[in-house]
Amino acid sequence: MSIKLDPRTKIYMILSVSTIVMMSATTPFLWAVRLIITIVPILLLIAEKRYASALRFFALYMTAVFINFRFLSAGSTGFFMAFLTGYCGIIVQFMPAFITAWYVVRTTKIDEFMSAMQKMHIPDGITISLAVIMRFFPTIKEEYGSIRDAMRMRGISLAGGDVIKMVEFRMIPLIFACVNIGDELSAAAITRGLGGKVKRSSVVELKLNIIDILLFGFFTIATTIFVFHKYFRL
Repeated sequence: MSIKLDPRTKIYMILSVSTIVMMSATTPFLWAVRLIITIVPILLLIAEKRYASALRFFALYMTAVFINFRFLSAGSTGFFMAFLTGYCGIIVQFMPAFITAWYVVRTTKIDEFMSAMQKMHIPDGITISLAVIMRFFPTIKEEYGSIRDAMRMRGISLAGGDVIKMVEFRMIPLIFACVNIGDELSAAAITRGLGGKVKRSSVVELKLNIIDILLFGFFTIATTIFVFHKYFRL
């Protein structure tokens, strides 16, 4: 069953998770808190029937955690172990925020996001920038897929051994596509009156439900416990 969350709840989730991941976990209790806040957006992805994404994120994160605690230590030496330590460290440290941001981007419409940011009295400059980013990366992904299919039809691929052509014929069109897409999204935002002096209205009606309130409370408590246990515990 799909869970409809208010965009303000999703934004608060990102802020809370980002706050926690910016602080290192130094005790088993803090690691447990990090694990729990990582599981929540994965469960929300499952509720949205995005099973493949949820499974990939869960497998990647748990594998990195297992390798980090089971095989890596301060005494690990060698290039491979150093690479593995850095890779797993980055995954374990920042993956919770990435999973939460992925969930928010994939399940939030732009008009809902804009309405939520307006109700939270966020400056238009920040709102417009974030809205453009939310549309930019999915559009780039679609554009890259089209370029890849076109190159495959022309027989240009890494498997064919022509690496230079593959990079040239994929990256150059993608770079020009990025520039054009950015201009188009900016023009669309201005056309819709974003950044104007008159306060915009919205057809989207936002209302917090019981699940939103529970998640607000959960992430507030999790962030407070994490900060208190790390910095103020005797």
